[in-house]
Amino acid sequence: MKIKRHGVSIGIERIDDDFLLSIKAVGQLTHKDYEQIIPLLEYALEGVKHPQVSMLVDIRDFEGWGLHAVWDEFRLALKHGNEFSRIAVLGDEEWQEIATKIGGWFLSGEIRYFVEDQKAMDWLTTGNTSNNKQTDKTSAFSTHS
Repeated sequence: MKIKRHGVSIGIERIDDDFLLSIKAVGQLTHKDYEQIIPLLEYALEGVKHPQVSMLVDIRDFEGWGLHAVWDEFRLALKHGNEFSRIAVLGDEEWQEIATKIGGWFLSGEIRYFVEDQKAMDWLTTGNTSNNKQTDKTSAFSTHS
């Protein structure tokens, strides 16, 4: 029997005086996943006292959403859309870059798509955007997209 992993890992780091929320999505997310994810994410954001935080979202192992989970994602984006100043999305497929652009319509803040970890971290911590594969969208995106 093949095991199908799916879900999200959430972490918080400090880089100098700033907070970085990191999220890694794996597999195809379901409504049941969101029932677990939403309270964890809200708890993580509650613990960060900055009005806005940076976020690193790794979707390289992400396969998409179940139908009800799309609605969960949309509601989550609307509720927490203005809490992020910068969101770097790590992906390795064209559909992930497109999803990042679409997700950017629902949140405020700056979003960029990257294929390399270090370039994403450089942008989040120093604003270094030279030679990065990125979206030109200057609005944020869903926390799990």
